[in-house]
Amino acid sequence: MAAPPQTIRVLLADDQAMIRGGLRLILEDQPDISVIAEASDGVDAIALARQLRPDVCLVDIRMPRLDGIEVTRALAGPGVRHPMRVIVVTTFDLDEYVYGALRGGAVGFILKDAGPALLVEAVRAAHNGDALVSPSVTVRLLRHLTASAPESGKSLPSLSVREIEVVREIARGRTNLEIGAELFISLSTVKSHVSTIQTKLSLRNRVEIAAWAWENRIVETT
Repeated sequence: MAAPPQTIRVLLADDQAMIRGGLRLILEDQPDISVIAEASDGVDAIALARQLRPDVCLVDIRMPRLDGIEVTRALAGPGVRHPMRVIVVTTFDLDEYVYGALRGGAVGFILKDAGPALLVEAVRAAHNGDALVSPSVTVRLLRHLTASAPESGKSLPSLSVREIEVVREIARGRTNLEIGAELFISLSTVKSHVSTIQTKLSLRNRVEIAAWAWENRIVETT
């Protein structure tokens, strides 16, 4: 008899009860996802997350008392001893704030109107230790920031030609499967490259790889 799928425990943080209710309905329609708590502001979100240790925290960018950036830093920032997996929900009208959340340790971004499939995909990716880099959010965001950033004069870490190719595909929002198909390499080889790239660049996940690629103009902005 096959073992039941592991349940992914999710915390929802959003100041609008209707939004939280909608997200809960979508997530709990999945056999492997359970919403264990809801918070209506950033302070409660941090307290509940630290108390319950959910597998994934789904955090709105705009909340009372503490916004999504501060919540992300508190739960997943560089100084956090045992960081949690935080996905930031955005309406995409606050690019710089989303970028701040990325630097604070967020492992994904989704739009509130992105649809059920992407929401579920983002939660599962975060739970698996991956990060959802959505072309509809992250690439536009990072392109906007890169366009206004000065040219970088610093030398770049030593990446192989193939690793640079993988970095470019990650920055374009491609999944590991899509990268493998594009570069004609196996899924395991893609994962190996991603791990090596993270080590060489001292980055924690593929969202940070995407940010690094755009900041250092590894990806064309045209």
